[in-house]
Amino acid sequence: QVQLVESGGGLVQAGGSLRLSCAASGRTFSSYAMGWFRQAPGKEREFVGAINWSGASAYVADSVKGRFTISRDNAENTGYLQMNSLKPEDTAVYYCGARAGNYYYTTEAEYDYWGQGTQVTVSS
Repeated sequence: QVQLVESGGGLVQAGGSLRLSCAASGRTFSSYAMGWFRQAPGKEREFVGAINWSGASAYVADSVKGRFTISRDNAENTGYLQMNSLKPEDTAVYYCGARAGNYYYTTEAEYDYWGQGTQVTVSS
């Protein structure tokens, strides 16, 4: 079992930045791939970015490419989502997920563990 807790969300003006954290406990975090997803009101959960167990491979969705960066610190059992140049359409609840595996994974169904989510609101 892996327990995940997201933090770092909040209210920010358009053009601003936030860094979300995903703190993991339980099994060895370094053996798990991690992903970030978001869900806006009335919409389905969508993929934002993912990173493999070592941090050597990462991928972000086209909608956030060039603005968001995903990383991890296995020594701290924490994953990060750095969000720059935020837009009102980035407003959503952001979730981190984890699963065992050697790659990064881009669909919600591929993840076994989820955090409770953190709200990000971007004002115009």
